[in-house]
Amino acid sequence: MSRNPDALARLLPEWHRMRDAEQGEPLRELLDVVGEQLDLVREAIEQQYDDWFVETAAEWVLPYLGELVGYQRLPGYERVSTAGLRDGSGPAEARRRLAEALAPRRDVAATVGNRRRKGTLPLLEELAADTANWPARAVELSRLVAHLQPVRLLGPRVPARGGQVDLRDGAALDGAGGPFSTLARSADVRRAGSRHRPGGHTPNGVGLFVWRLKSRSVTRAPAHCIDRTHSHYTFSVLGNDMPLVTNPVPEPATSHIAAVDNVPAVLRREQVADRLADYYGPGKSFALHLDGQDEPVPPSAIVIADLSGWRYRPRYGQVAVDPELGRIAFSSRNAPHHGVSVTYHHAVSDDLGGGEYPRDPETPPAAKVYRVGPGELIMDAYRAWRAEPRPVEGVIEIAHNEAHLEELTFQLGAGERLQVRAADGYRPVLRLPDTYSNRPDALTVEVSDEVGEQRPRLLLDGLLITGRGIRVTGPLEALVLRHCTLVPGWSLRGDCAPQWPAEPSLMLERTTACVQIDRCVLGTITVLGDEVSTDPLPIHLRDSVIDATDHDLPALSAPDCRHAHATLHAHRTTVLGEVHTHAVRIAENGIFAGALRVARRGIGCLRHTYVPPGSRTPQRYRCPGDLAPVRPVFASRRYGTPHYARLADECPEEIRRGAEDGSEPGVFHDLYEPQRTDNLRARLAEFSPARCDAGLIFVS
Repeated sequence: MSRNPDALARLLPEWHRMRDAEQGEPLRELLDVVGEQLDLVREAIEQQYDDWFVETAAEWVLPYLGELVGYQRLPGYERVSTAGLRDGSGPAEARRRLAEALAPRRDVAATVGNRRRKGTLPLLEELAADTANWPARAVELSRLVAHLQPVRLLGPRVPARGGQVDLRDGAALDGAGGPFSTLARSADVRRAGSRHRPGGHTPNGVGLFVWRLKSRSVTRAPAHCIDRTHSHYTFSVLGNDMPLVTNPVPEPATSHIAAVDNVPAVLRREQVADRLADYYGPGKSFALHLDGQDEPVPPSAIVIADLSGWRYRPRYGQVAVDPELGRIAFSSRNAPHHGVSVTYHHAVSDDLGGGEYPRDPETPPAAKVYRVGPGELIMDAYRAWRAEPRPVEGVIEIAHNEAHLEELTFQLGAGERLQVRAADGYRPVLRLPDTYSNRPDALTVEVSDEVGEQRPRLLLDGLLITGRGIRVTGPLEALVLRHCTLVPGWSLRGDCAPQWPAEPSLMLERTTACVQIDRCVLGTITVLGDEVSTDPLPIHLRDSVIDATDHDLPALSAPDCRHAHATLHAHRTTVLGEVHTHAVRIAENGIFAGALRVARRGIGCLRHTYVPPGSRTPQRYRCPGDLAPVRPVFASRRYGTPHYARLADECPEEIRRGAEDGSEPGVFHDLYEPQRTDNLRARLAEFSPARCDAGLIFVS
């Protein structure tokens, strides 16, 4: 609720207010400061009643309510409880994530009820959801241990606990060793519950299989045709292979053990072929639409096949789908003529880059919104904005998931403000064409030198840009990239390798723009500026990935690997490549996988940030690479893979917990996975069945 700054001043007699106005209103300003503190006291008093209930209590009260019911907190909670107050990039969201990681509201509220259900498998799954917000499946591994049974005990009522595997049961073989396996295995005599062998197949073992990756949807997006002659397509609009995952459905009851439909599991060929109706169709895991039709391809025409190598040839009227690779093949006699659109779900680590997840874009009150629908052009909306009689703040909002193939050039004048964004719930694709043969194409932003002090501003939000990069020239006030993906290497091959390594995604040529990059994925940044008459370009990175496609390629530099005339501010950022820049003002809780070399070492600081040996940096404070000779290990360095830019489980603990609050540094810092893991392990030790060795097994 907005406060009234003159509330206390209006309580004074009119005579005092008149004298105060004659002297410049010093008393009014003093009462305004007092009123701010009075509002804080009033809000604290009103919150006191809500703090008695775990559902409405403030975040800082949750640990104290937990102590009243015996909730066990982690010993490092006091050390990291203020980690959300860092910089201006959403401290409320950071505090919420930290509180959920260390003192989950649902887990505190259910402490007493959980003790009554102690020792049951469904409770372990609920603990994973309440404590770490991870879907899980609890498996009593002791029932899957094979052993020799006496002949006198064999009978229809005694399940078989040994024997040979049925090689004709493809579904059972496909899930062998996974969370849904039904095959008996020999006992694992190694110590279960250790770091490398958690929850093994032992006579008293219980395993909690956990999925850390999320399922994210892509709705009615264009498929990518990689071979028009043979009608070969991929679900990914970039043309790379992408495994599909299930669209999880809620469990029917609290006593239910999670099945494959309740978790974001990777779709297997045998699994989908046996239960096609459960995974294909509107509202299901994936669907295909041909030639712009509203109704999807009927399930009777779908054939689940192995399309590795594209050796399978579907028959006339059939559509072959490979869910493990994300590929589609048509018969050459019934190939689609007007395109293929797909709806599917894929696995991601967090809400990052362009996507359909909620972003809550803000529209200024005086702005005029130009909506771009299917079949309409972005440049037409831009020309309509330019045709306005007076300069107004414009918002070009793209409200569909189709791909735009057009040349984009934005020319901004004095004092103009322009937003080009995706509507909430959409992920449009800007495919920049290769139009000219004598010069490189790009999304061009041009500003004339005649704007003077009234420099314009441009914001790009929620876009997926492929084919080329962005080129900015002229005296721009600010360039803001928010929730955008500028595909590293411009485009991808089938194995997610970059099509054009070392090509820049963002080219800043003789501009004065303050570059702000928030929750984005982009490739190389190239800065070409006047190092004599202008100050270094400020570049602010928050919760983003800068990917040069290789560790020895420049991620930020000037042409020919010279030092960029820029000052870097990096918060919770992962940089895959070398950085050559004028200075680094601040770098905290980040990872520089390539060498970092600055020209001015006397200014700035690196805090809890990994840099490789041989880097030339400003002053460092508790950086993981300096405390121990370790290097980061990533699960994947290729954009387009589910585990992109994530630290691997075998990464040294000095780096996995190298941030200031004990979390992992880099772009996924605010997931607080180390704290969630510790909290979940503590809950497992408390609520596991008696005399059982419970282990935590990460599926993804």
